[in-house]
Amino acid sequence: MHRRQFILQSSMAAAGLALSGYGRAQSNVFPTVRTPVGKRNFTSKAVEELIAEIKNKIGNKEIAWMFENCFPNTLDTTVDYEVISNKQDTYVITGDIDAMWLRDSTAQVWPYLALCKKDVGLQKLVAGVINRQVKCILLDPYANAFYKDVNKVSEWKNDITQMKPGIHERKWEIDSLCYPVRLSYGYIKATGDTSILDDDWIQAMQLVVKTFREQQRFDGPGPYSFMRQSQWANDVVPMAGYGNPGKPNGLIVSVFRPSDDATIFPYLIPSNFFAVKALRDMADMMERQLRLEPLKLAEEVEKALQQHAIIQQGKRKIYAYEVNGYGSFNLMDDANIPSLLSLPYLGCVPLNDPIYQQTRKYVLSNQNPHFYKGPAGEGIGGPHIGQDYIWPLSIIMRGLTSTNDAEIKLCLNMLQKSHAGTGFMHEAFHKDDAAKFTRSWFAWANTLFGEFVWKVYRERPSLLN
Repeated sequence: MHRRQFILQSSMAAAGLALSGYGRAQSNVFPTVRTPVGKRNFTSKAVEELIAEIKNKIGNKEIAWMFENCFPNTLDTTVDYEVISNKQDTYVITGDIDAMWLRDSTAQVWPYLALCKKDVGLQKLVAGVINRQVKCILLDPYANAFYKDVNKVSEWKNDITQMKPGIHERKWEIDSLCYPVRLSYGYIKATGDTSILDDDWIQAMQLVVKTFREQQRFDGPGPYSFMRQSQWANDVVPMAGYGNPGKPNGLIVSVFRPSDDATIFPYLIPSNFFAVKALRDMADMMERQLRLEPLKLAEEVEKALQQHAIIQQGKRKIYAYEVNGYGSFNLMDDANIPSLLSLPYLGCVPLNDPIYQQTRKYVLSNQNPHFYKGPAGEGIGGPHIGQDYIWPLSIIMRGLTSTNDAEIKLCLNMLQKSHAGTGFMHEAFHKDDAAKFTRSWFAWANTLFGEFVWKVYRERPSLLN
């Protein structure tokens, strides 16, 4: 199934949930929609204990019900865990697409890291995700999505790029290589277990650095190109599959965005920020003799960001979304992460960075061409689904990057209103009618929602009453 192909849901999935304004539903009786115990792919005692605690202690019972459905959704429905050649191995699908994205698989298990110390089985599962990601990178660092079954034939087998067995899609996106570094680093910080840092991991990290170097394009366009016969302009890469021209300046080219849409200008600013963070985290995990190259590259990209990422917009300075090094830039933000909105969440800039705060005001306003507002909610969308469709990812990220109680409460209320009676997050919903949504099974959004609710529960529990 194509990520862009979707069914617009035309009716509420559960009766009795009358919704109005940005407020909560009026019923405290909710159907059981979570996968039955006997059909769950994986069960974590620590996760179940947290669910029980939050259900018991917060006053907003609809949010509690949604948390029970969403937070474990990755474990319930998307993971395939086993031991292969004496190593943990976890294949993670996105939900309704049977393929593993390096980005999604990291984001889907990220919130569980804090529980790994309480649950050895959960820790092994996350270690297995890292090991599987290493296999994927070694297979092809330019691919974004993979199969466990190498004999499975991709629907994109006719793409004009170097497709290999085991690859679902081969779109070059910087963040695809940043997310596995993020997960490795977070895993070690959470557990103290460095056993994942084996020879395969080192080789994969060196390949990440090599790929980033190639895509700085100081020595030509590099080995990657991509073309597809498609009616969707966002799948088409100009200039013989290498993308629109960029003037080499130290930034890394990303042919596609984290939405899997082609970039307009080659230097995608949020992803370059993410690369700097990933490279420094990588170096921190390496032996001293291997640290120099990722640290040197991080310094180069950071310097180029300082020179090219900041745009004067009226009386304020903000971060551009894309630039080309020749002076052209694209002002916008997309819901998919890394986004400009998400930069502090990913550890790329401080939350109080003045330029970030000005950028945040911009992307959450109607000056951002992909910010939509209607009776069903307000938030950021993007070209992937199209006009007037808000992604819950953006509402959740707005809440995660806010320190304002009223704004956080607004985000909670919009998420509570926009699940369309299903009890789960969706890929996107129409600004005027949340019952018109895409992807009923989208585990990344579900787990991120759970992460948001858990954060609010720890830091501002009164907002959940």
